[in-house]
Amino acid sequence: MQVIPVPGSLDAQTVDALLDLVPPEGTAGRILFDARHVRWVDPNGMVGLVVAGTVARDRSDTLPRLELPESADVLSYLGRMAFFDSVAGVFEIEQRTPRRSGGTSDVLLEITPVQANSDVHEVVDRVQSRAGAILSSKLGYPGTSVVQFSVILSEVCQNIVEHADGPGWVAAQAYNWARRLGRWVVVIAVMDIGRGFRGSLAEEHSARYGDRWSDATALEAAFLHGLTRFPDSGRGQGIQQIRRQVQRWNGAITIRSGTARIGQVPEWDDTPPLVEGLAPFPGSQISIVLPAKEGGQT
Repeated sequence: MQVIPVPGSLDAQTVDALLDLVPPEGTAGRILFDARHVRWVDPNGMVGLVVAGTVARDRSDTLPRLELPESADVLSYLGRMAFFDSVAGVFEIEQRTPRRSGGTSDVLLEITPVQANSDVHEVVDRVQSRAGAILSSKLGYPGTSVVQFSVILSEVCQNIVEHADGPGWVAAQAYNWARRLGRWVVVIAVMDIGRGFRGSLAEEHSARYGDRWSDATALEAAFLHGLTRFPDSGRGQGIQQIRRQVQRWNGAITIRSGTARIGQVPEWDDTPPLVEGLAPFPGSQISIVLPAKEGGQT
């Protein structure tokens, strides 16, 4: 049996380590995800575990097994965020899972599958009523910010529908980043196991890059230069819109695709702006962190 140790703190900073450990195609034998020591998990960690388990399942001949966290708080949180609903048919879980409890005011969006335009509309409709209260009370944003937030959420989900050609998931929550930032943040995680940025842009743009075409150059082309798979200008500018709006709010956005990760990082974040040499992994993983205004909520 191959054992994959799940990081004790599972978030945007550690999820790459988890994804890098997923075995390659054609893996024989059982795979065990050991999450017993998880003490902290955020939307990136939860969706990342769903994605890692799904890829491990598809690459193996048996369902991977998941050892649940020993922390009662983490288990309760996973239940609230619909994690166990999301991994039905993905993991074999021998322990008893907690019943899904009612959501609380800081949960913007439980883990939600996205495969079609109707899913995107449903996600935005579900979030709008909660987002207004959280953005104003927790982050100190103006009332009009709910429109820009809805655009961000819609565009990152639409990226799955238009580019991924594979299943995807989204989750979002607000919580107090007391130790790291001393402020409230909203975290959005959107991940898919489709063809990734390199695969999506290859037909339209790979020839101009020649031998330099790679996961990193594809991310730079989309993230920094606004290139899309659409030949007509004006279509597919979602990533550029998201990047600009996140920057206005002094937020952070990172995108992993294939073997590379690119990011727009503010002064409060020490994440490298570009990382290469990651283990090959299908699809794309987008993380967005929006902090409260300085002098606002703490």
